[in-house]
Amino acid sequence: MKVLYAIQGTGNGHLSRARDIIPILLKKDIELDILLSGTQGDLDIPYPVKYKFKGLSFIFGKKGGVDLWKTYIRANSRRLQKEIKSLPIEDYDLIINDFEPVSAWACKLINKPCISVSHQSAVLMKGSPKPRKPDPLGHLILRKYAPTTKQYGFHFSNFNPSIFTPVIRQDIRNAKVEVKDHYTVYLPSYSDEKILKMLSKVPNAKWEVFSKHNKKNLESGNVVIMPITNEAFIASMATSLGVLCGAGFETPAEALFLNKKLLVIPMKGQYEQQCNAAALKKLGVPVMRSLKNKHLKRIKKWILSDTKVTVNYPDITEAIIDKVLLENLKSR
Repeated sequence: MKVLYAIQGTGNGHLSRARDIIPILLKKDIELDILLSGTQGDLDIPYPVKYKFKGLSFIFGKKGGVDLWKTYIRANSRRLQKEIKSLPIEDYDLIINDFEPVSAWACKLINKPCISVSHQSAVLMKGSPKPRKPDPLGHLILRKYAPTTKQYGFHFSNFNPSIFTPVIRQDIRNAKVEVKDHYTVYLPSYSDEKILKMLSKVPNAKWEVFSKHNKKNLESGNVVIMPITNEAFIASMATSLGVLCGAGFETPAEALFLNKKLLVIPMKGQYEQQCNAAALKKLGVPVMRSLKNKHLKRIKKWILSDTKVTVNYPDITEAIIDKVLLENLKSR
């Protein structure tokens, strides 16, 4: 049986999940190929990638949201169509898709089943929290970006019977958890200058900021800015007093698993993050609207708080993958 595992390469969450799922798939009685599309990821996949495409990426800005102009410029529709048509999707018995558009649309063109194993699937499912302010366009983009025929979702909680708790990578599960004197920060949609200016106004805390925009360490007062590496980020988060990050999925989930207090800032104009923020707020995690001076009191209040949200995220990744393979390869 030939299986294609297609991974979205924008951001680090999909790549983090893939690093745990791939070795599980490799143990099974299947022939596995890997497809990766998109840019702006900071993690490597230490396995052979058969297909590598530019795909369709959302480009992070530096003011708290997606850079729509850069996203539009890089969304070369002719190139994307060529990538979709070049993929020999008919060669595979099963396509497992983690919010990856090239394989999803290649399947759709020939009416072939495409199985979603992703967080985005969970966000769209009935019962998942949604923001109070409707965003029809954002919802449409999330639904049409990588269309699939069957969905298995991951979310912060079991909001729906088809939703599973997060895949927590083994690096995090095996990390040595301590409490030192710093806070870990990951806000890729803000510039280093903006983050530095804001956090320097909270002098009673030490901040370790991981940056997509800086390739070397920079220290200024109580703030250290450093490039992202898997090892350094995990070590910082596992020994932190708390985590300040965007309202993505993997980083907040990992912070909750490590029993760290958490404060999230959802990206502007990013419907998925607005949904994530609604879900985290329902669990009791504080949410800040933006990194602006008028919200500075929220950070100071959070620093003084000891409130943590307790979660139970068991290691069920292999059981989920077994379920996906059993239910979707049994008739082939």
